[in-house]
Amino acid sequence: MLDIDLLENGVATVTLNRPDVHNAFNAELIAALTHAFADLGKRADVRAIVLAGSGKSFSAGADLNWMQAAANYDYEQNLDDAMRLSEMLDTLYECPKPVAAIAHGAVMGGGTGLLSCADFVVAVEGTRFAFSEVKLGLTPATISPFVVAAIGARQARRLFTSGERFDAALAQRIGLVHEVAADMEAAQKAVEAWVSHCLDAAPGAMADAKALVSFVASKEINDELREETAERIAYRRASDEGKEGLAAFLEKRSPSWKGDA
Repeated sequence: MLDIDLLENGVATVTLNRPDVHNAFNAELIAALTHAFADLGKRADVRAIVLAGSGKSFSAGADLNWMQAAANYDYEQNLDDAMRLSEMLDTLYECPKPVAAIAHGAVMGGGTGLLSCADFVVAVEGTRFAFSEVKLGLTPATISPFVVAAIGARQARRLFTSGERFDAALAQRIGLVHEVAADMEAAQKAVEAWVSHCLDAAPGAMADAKALVSFVASKEINDELREETAERIAYRRASDEGKEGLAAFLEKRSPSWKGDA
């Protein structure tokens, strides 16, 4: 259902492994993803995470059997079910480690939510995307906070409302993915290049940088925000990592968090 591999350089690969159903979500996969990202986010030996899918697709959204079961749920059961999905997405979104994702095949519904929570996304040419919930009389409500943060309200209104399928080129233009690669090999190389930059960065600083973006994105520029961001950089400068990074720069050596230090 979920394969996790950790390389010697601290890069963990999390692979959705339900290829027979195009890695569609069910309660078990959601629970496994929640646990995996919560655990990997806390581990000192993990420097970066790559999320991928086995088989023909990254993730085709909700599993049919899961949807059939939900059709018989009452409101409270549906609410509990939706909150578990939301918790999984939030665990990925708030993960302090840098997260890259490789999209291929079909990426529908909740699969697009996963991409929206990653920090860097590469899509293979030919990947098909959709927020298809309206075709079923539903809305992409649970994934919407993460998707709207990724693509903006204007694009979300178009795609949420129509449920239309779109290609990797449009996904890149609206910000759902960062790069489009010719094939899976090229996509993996693009992810490796981005991860290599992350491995050069201080782990604590990266975690703070991710938190900084989430904080600033929801604020207006005012005295309170300027003071808060000043406090955050003051904290970083006074931290062990900040002192080590500056010392390494001035002494023309690698900082302690780099493997070649």
